[in-house]
Amino acid sequence: MDGLKPRIVEAIHRQTQATVTILSSLLAVHDELGYMPKEAVEEVAAFKGATINDVWAVASFYPNFRFDPPCQHHVEVCWGASCHLVGAMPVIEQVLAAIGLEGEGDTPDGLVSFRLNTCLGACAQAPVMSIDHHLMGRL
Repeated sequence: MDGLKPRIVEAIHRQTQATVTILSSLLAVHDELGYMPKEAVEEVAAFKGATINDVWAVASFYPNFRFDPPCQHHVEVCWGASCHLVGAMPVIEQVLAAIGLEGEGDTPDGLVSFRLNTCLGACAQAPVMSIDHHLMGRL
């Protein structure tokens, strides 16, 4: 945790809204680090005068929090209705084959994270995918 603690504390204390909550503190740390290490739960608990269990209850409720360090690259393929109808499945199969996964998850080397997304907001360009938040359409 050597380099993490100062970043966690800074993220928590950098909040400017009038009401700082457990959730806002967790979001601040997650935005800073890209994930939620156990040290962050401990620091948020100390900062808010809450128990670790109380903070963990909030953190574990929200499915968008990651508890492991993020991979270097993030790939999402849309499998919503528009993309599905115009050929998302072959795109999904090709991406999975290229990165060596059988479904959603992270490659063992931590290089690539693959997720399916129900909508990337570009239905007119279907099928679409995103690599490191850069959208590509008409695949």
